[in-house]
Amino acid sequence: MKNNITKLNNCYGCGVCVKACPTKIISLKETSDGFYTPIINEQDKCIDCGLCLRICAFNHDTVAQDNTSTDSYAAWSNTPTVREHCSSGGIGFEIGRWAIDNGYKAVGVRYNPLKNRAEHYIASTVEDFMPSVGSKYIPSYTAEAFDEINLKEKYLVTGTPCQIDSFRRLIRQHKKEDNFILLDFFCHGVPSLLLWDKYTSVLKEKIGNISYASWRNKSIGWHDSYAINADSIENKSTPGWKVFYDLTTNEKRHAYHSRMSEGDLFYSFFFGHYCLNMCCHKSCKYKLESSAADIRIGDLWGNKYKNNEAGVSVVLAFTPRGKQVLSDLQNLCTLVSEPLEVSTEGQMKHCAPMPAIRDKVIGQLRSQKSLKEIKSGLIFRYNLRFLPGRIINKIKRTL
Repeated sequence: MKNNITKLNNCYGCGVCVKACPTKIISLKETSDGFYTPIINEQDKCIDCGLCLRICAFNHDTVAQDNTSTDSYAAWSNTPTVREHCSSGGIGFEIGRWAIDNGYKAVGVRYNPLKNRAEHYIASTVEDFMPSVGSKYIPSYTAEAFDEINLKEKYLVTGTPCQIDSFRRLIRQHKKEDNFILLDFFCHGVPSLLLWDKYTSVLKEKIGNISYASWRNKSIGWHDSYAINADSIENKSTPGWKVFYDLTTNEKRHAYHSRMSEGDLFYSFFFGHYCLNMCCHKSCKYKLESSAADIRIGDLWGNKYKNNEAGVSVVLAFTPRGKQVLSDLQNLCTLVSEPLEVSTEGQMKHCAPMPAIRDKVIGQLRSQKSLKEIKSGLIFRYNLRFLPGRIINKIKRTL
């Protein structure tokens, strides 16, 4: 057997090996279960360099860096419109805006309605970076954007912890770490693309072809912000990214909106962990402050900020580079130093639990049945212990 990623039975699907391969024989494909995986179609062209295995985070038992000194903050943007439109406090957008203003290109994730997927892309201006605002609770396709990165230039790269772990190993291999700022986030896990495809097939029947989708909306408060909003190509009056700074977050301005607390089917599957990547159940080593990034961000759930409905971000800085970036953000953001136990309260501490019916759900998602039919035919319960407090009572009424 060649010394390459075909030795692995499973992986995170981060796609960094596509960038790393010197002979360019690796591609990123979607599996029958709805997750990305690397494929080598021309084994005879493999030169046995082993680079794909050296940079693969899944192929290592430990994270690429040991975080012995972590600075921990509650944070939010000082610009009201930014804080209003972002998933929590807007710190991710402000880091991106700062990076672009200081000569970096920003690699973020946007929703591509034509391909109905989340995908990494490279932004050179703040306007180009706007589609990266907000959470995308589906796997992101990385291969094209990562392959376009010039390791000799300066980039901010945002991704899931496993994507960033592999990317750290890549730039370390090429001795280019000084050119990069790496940003990850507290990750709940990634659901099968089959879930999103089935969900949007119904959505398209209601509003037509999708031009815009978002997974969070704080119009009635941050703690009840898990909502899917979408606009259609046919409805020209609905808002999109071009009017980011002008529109309000009123859900009724979107062609479609649905909240988790009111029984949204996507969130029933996602937060119930019924169709997550198997790695999220068995191989995630990135909880709390375990990270290969310079900075980690997320929602600051917990008692201290439970009455704040504008949104508060948690920010952890692990490296001197990350700490310097936060220092430079002082004019853009409010940063409040918090103990680690306060900033990480409410975050998952272990791998996502795997429901006994997980494999059956994946199989059902491949069938012709609708999400409503699949849910009604199986025993479903949200994993409420992973959700912010005041939304739980609303969800219980939908079970």
